[in-house]
Amino acid sequence: MTEVINETEYAIDEAEFVALADFVLTQMHVSTAAELNILFIEPAPMEDLHIRWLDLPGPTDVMSFPMDELRPGTADHPTPEGTLGDICICPQVAEQQAREAGHSLAEEMLMLATHGMLHLLGYDHAEEAEKEEMFSLQRKLLLTFLATR
Repeated sequence: MTEVINETEYAIDEAEFVALADFVLTQMHVSTAAELNILFIEPAPMEDLHIRWLDLPGPTDVMSFPMDELRPGTADHPTPEGTLGDICICPQVAEQQAREAGHSLAEEMLMLATHGMLHLLGYDHAEEAEKEEMFSLQRKLLLTFLATR
């Protein structure tokens, strides 16, 4: 079950983010009943989280906070229900990145949500091989989702 919470002035299509979460979790063989929160927050609280958890200044685009450390399942052995965790997205930071990348804010935030879900499922990009795997999967998931819309 995905809950979308918007604490910003930005218009957020909550149903689109719920649909994305259902799609990604289904593709990763995780129960769509797994609890996931996607929060859209302002730069100041995002900066507070960025400093508190990563000791880095300034707001960032997305941060993920895993709970039950659920991992991707397989078609034969899907991951059971549990609490996947929280994803915090800062639309103001995402808006600047979207302009720089030449696509819409909605596409940028969908990409960030996908990125956040992969982090919650244990993917990382600290090492080059991990980065290649995560970003390739992120791109595949997002493009496939967008093609279905």
